[in-house]
Amino acid sequence: MARETFYITTPIYYVNDLPHIGHIYTTVVADTIARYKRMRGFDVRFLTGTDEHGQKMERSARARGVEPKALADEVVRRYHELWRQLEITNDDFIRTTDTRHHAGVHALIARMQAKGDIYKGSYEGWYCSGCEAFFPETQLVDGKCPDQGHPVELLKEESYFFRLSAYQEPLLAFYREHPEFIRPGTRYNEVVRFVEGGLKDLSISRATITWGIPWPGDREHVVYVWLDALTNYVSALGFGSAEQGLYEHYWPAALHLVGKDILRFHCVYWPAFLMSAGLPLPRQVFGHGWWLRDERKMSKSLGNVVRPDTLLERFGADALRYFMLREMTFGSDASFSDEGFLARYNADLANGLGNAASRVLAMVRRYCDGRTPAEACDDSALRAKAEQVVGRWRETMDAFEFHRALEAVWELLAAVDAYVNEKAPWGIAKAEGASSPRLQHVLYNCLESLRLVAVMVSPVMPAMSARLLAQLGEAADAQSLEWGGLGTGQALGPEGALFPRADVEAFFSEVKMDENKPVQSPAPAAPSAPAPTPAPAAQLVAAEPIGIDEFARVKLVVGTVKLAERVPKSKKLIRLEVDLGEGAPRQIVGGIGDRYQPEQLVGRQIVVVANLKPAVLMGVESRGMLLAASLDGAPFLLAPDGEVPPGTGVK
Repeated sequence: MARETFYITTPIYYVNDLPHIGHIYTTVVADTIARYKRMRGFDVRFLTGTDEHGQKMERSARARGVEPKALADEVVRRYHELWRQLEITNDDFIRTTDTRHHAGVHALIARMQAKGDIYKGSYEGWYCSGCEAFFPETQLVDGKCPDQGHPVELLKEESYFFRLSAYQEPLLAFYREHPEFIRPGTRYNEVVRFVEGGLKDLSISRATITWGIPWPGDREHVVYVWLDALTNYVSALGFGSAEQGLYEHYWPAALHLVGKDILRFHCVYWPAFLMSAGLPLPRQVFGHGWWLRDERKMSKSLGNVVRPDTLLERFGADALRYFMLREMTFGSDASFSDEGFLARYNADLANGLGNAASRVLAMVRRYCDGRTPAEACDDSALRAKAEQVVGRWRETMDAFEFHRALEAVWELLAAVDAYVNEKAPWGIAKAEGASSPRLQHVLYNCLESLRLVAVMVSPVMPAMSARLLAQLGEAADAQSLEWGGLGTGQALGPEGALFPRADVEAFFSEVKMDENKPVQSPAPAAPSAPAPTPAPAAQLVAAEPIGIDEFARVKLVVGTVKLAERVPKSKKLIRLEVDLGEGAPRQIVGGIGDRYQPEQLVGRQIVVVANLKPAVLMGVESRGMLLAASLDGAPFLLAPDGEVPPGTGVK
């Protein structure tokens, strides 16, 4: 009998910047669902990938002085590295620069053209390059895009259009017939209200940019990024190619996972494109919430994104995966903080799971010679609790209520602790001896409960699950959730703490030290402050001489500061947007906040190392370094003695 298919996708991530917590969250959720569905016997296909075309990408590449494909390759490598670190089990990774994707886009357009739903016209409207979308003037908020507050520009150009207006009633009828199509329910209501408000025909090509898929039969146009990007879900299955076996087997998708900010594209445009092309619609789109920092959505433009490197390095992938799925109610927003992460790590992982496992395993080593004891034959309360928890875990995982599923698992861990305290195995051993059947039964019940915990957390914490199963003497891929699955008489595996307790004070001390490293130039005092005394020549550190060729590799240019603001939770770091004559301003972070106020810096010219590799400081990416003289720790920014054009070289 053929297994039921389950095709799950993440949105494809835009590659004009490195991945952050928002990207990680969606992908970890998708991976958790994929692992769970495999456990339940489904034939799973899991897709993720990258969106690499469009004006935003074209501008980002120009700002860095590279070709768009080269920038895309650089960022995609980071995605692959990060997904390996996080143990993401995707079956495929699609890139919109792939040849197979271009074939799928052209095939979809051909079907829409055959239906008569594409025509050529001209378009004028307010365009947000950050969202890759046009907005009516009535929707602008303070002259900016309503979704994320990006600047907009008035564009007028020739364009191919899709007759989206013709699909208003078909879409509404589909929503009524399939209320499960959009989840959660609040998102369903949002989409229905949007469509009921009226749909206008949609511009689906661009003539003012070149970085995109050429429009079939018209080299003056490229395919609009959302028609391009959304098609990835079928092009990755071979749609449009000679080999369409995967498409025929897995389409329609069981679940598209997306952030709530791109819900309209997936629940209005995408089903309308598919209706036009005569293709089946996906079964469900789930629009999850945002991770917030300082009560605001994380975004590159706000400079408040969280990069994963520090947390992964110090605590491992499983701890980060657990925190995200336990902390956020799937579908709602949640706040991210290092304090919140460390609190959950110590309370739930180190004290809860780690202590329960080490306590039970230590007693088995002491009283049972390190082997699993005989199976319990009594109808223990712990067994009843475990079976109840397994049932709740399945229900909540099926409903994508990950935080409740993990709550249930931790209830079982608490029950194990209470059971140990009640039964007091050490007392039984003292009174009846280590060979006591009652002692064997108590310890077996505890071990079997830990085995069930390891299986239930495996979709969320795969590495820790395998490690705990190994400590129990079980195979890493053991997945039975039936009571009594633990083998008896088998040797326990290697010892070791699952989650060593974190020293919170030491962690924040390290973070502060990292922040205060002289990675960027600090700044001078206010003009009225006295100048520090120059250091004696004997205190200057001699440097090894370098050749002119080595020095020439450093690209020094003059820049003009356009924006300056403090980095949240940092005393020294200031985020600058600096015009280096590249078109778009360059983001640079400098440790100059002790001596300069942000308002002192706007309009000032500075000297910048422009070809330094990007670095992340307090979660903010810096793409350059300020130059300053440093006297007794007091920094003085370097600048030309007269106004020069931004980008002027320094020799």
